[in-house]
Amino acid sequence: MSKEFKRKLISLLLPPIGYIFIRLIYLSCKKKYFLPKEKLLNKPYIIAFWHGKLLMQPFIYNKLRSKPKVVAMISKHFDGEIIAKIIKYFHFESIRGSSKKGAIKVLKESFSKVNEGYDIAITPDGPRGPRYSVADGIVSIAQKKDLQIVVCNFYASSFWRLKSWDGFMIPKPFSTIYLFAEEPFLLEGLDKDEAKSKIKEALMAKEEGN
Repeated sequence: MSKEFKRKLISLLLPPIGYIFIRLIYLSCKKKYFLPKEKLLNKPYIIAFWHGKLLMQPFIYNKLRSKPKVVAMISKHFDGEIIAKIIKYFHFESIRGSSKKGAIKVLKESFSKVNEGYDIAITPDGPRGPRYSVADGIVSIAQKKDLQIVVCNFYASSFWRLKSWDGFMIPKPFSTIYLFAEEPFLLEGLDKDEAKSKIKEALMAKEEGN
């Protein structure tokens, strides 16, 4: 069996299996949501979360928006292809690329989607880390398009943590999941380093152990 055939098979089978797995975990768990006091306005936002906390983000987003209209920035790596196909089941669209590879193309596509009224979902430390870092892309999009950022996070009372660079978290069935979406904020008047620090501080505020 060739490597190419294996990849095609995995790309075909893993996304629906992954989607069902995520749904079953979510349904089995007790959920506690902590959301912004006011509903999001009818305008685009940036939805930011750590790469290792991707698994439950569709459910948080669907609490923020009754009708999903969001595009996620996802790498062109093979694992990015799997993620893009899984989130499609949640009615998320995707832009393939990153702030390191094809950055200009990704930014242009992001700006176009914002103009169409889409929220932009970004993992500031993706696609390859380092963990808890904030790349330039989220700052560029937020400041160029004057977008507010909503940071999202979750942790679980019991979970598996993968031995990956991002410490990917998978809640165990029948645990309690705490799901957070913080109040929107702007990066107006901040230089790049100040903006990145503000985003990281907001994301770390609800990281487990803080």
